[in-house]
Amino acid sequence: MIEALKDNTLVDKVGGRFKLCALIQRRLQQLLDGERPLIDRGGRSDLELVIEEIRLDLITLEFNADASDEAMEGSGAALL
Repeated sequence: MIEALKDNTLVDKVGGRFKLCALIQRRLQQLLDGERPLIDRGGRSDLELVIEEIRLDLITLEFNADASDEAMEGSGAALL
C-alpha cells in the first residue's frame, strides 16, 4: 500500500476523501491520455506518481459552482 494513503494528511490537504478520489481519478486519466508527469517517474506507477504530485502541491482540484453537470468535462472541475 502507498504510505501516503495510510493517514489522513492528503485527505485533509485536498478537503476530503471525495475530493482526493476525484483529483486522483482526473490526474490518472490525464496520464493515461498522454500527459507528462510533473515529477521524475523514478520507477513509480502512475498512482504513486499522482500521490506524490498531490503531496508536493503540484496539482489541486478546483470546483466551479457555475458549471452545469453537462459542462463538467473540462470546465466544471479544473485540474491545476
